[in-house]
Amino acid sequence: MKKVLVAYFSSSGITEQMAEYIAEGVRFTGNQAVTRKIATLNSAEDLSGYDGYIFGSPTFSLDLPEAMKSFLTTLPKSSLKGKMVGAFGVYKHEVGYAPGGVAASLIFENLEKEFQMEGFELGPLQLKEDMAETREGIRNCQIYGKAFAEKLR
Repeated sequence: MKKVLVAYFSSSGITEQMAEYIAEGVRFTGNQAVTRKIATLNSAEDLSGYDGYIFGSPTFSLDLPEAMKSFLTTLPKSSLKGKMVGAFGVYKHEVGYAPGGVAASLIFENLEKEFQMEGFELGPLQLKEDMAETREGIRNCQIYGKAFAEKLR
């Protein structure tokens, strides 16, 4: 059985709900998923022992919230190198003019390039805020978690 950490920052609770649905998807495959707020991950030990990582955050003004930026700067690069990573998040405003300015994309690209993690082939999961809590949004989160866990095998 593989173990996946689904770590997130959430200001309104929507990203937290997404994390729970993604973790459900991981569990559908018989694997273990642990959800944690990034504020509870304070040491390298808190991040060790996982086979894969999925990080999530809402988008604030086409950027990452400060809490997520700070968290990413404290991650131990060496222990994450080569591990599979996914990312997810919500956004409020139309981002067609700046598709790279969504938190999930920023997290995903950063962890691939700076941390040399193995990017999950589906890329980041990005949902518009009003879709995240719909039946379709929930299903998308579950499918993402399930596909991520299946790829770990």
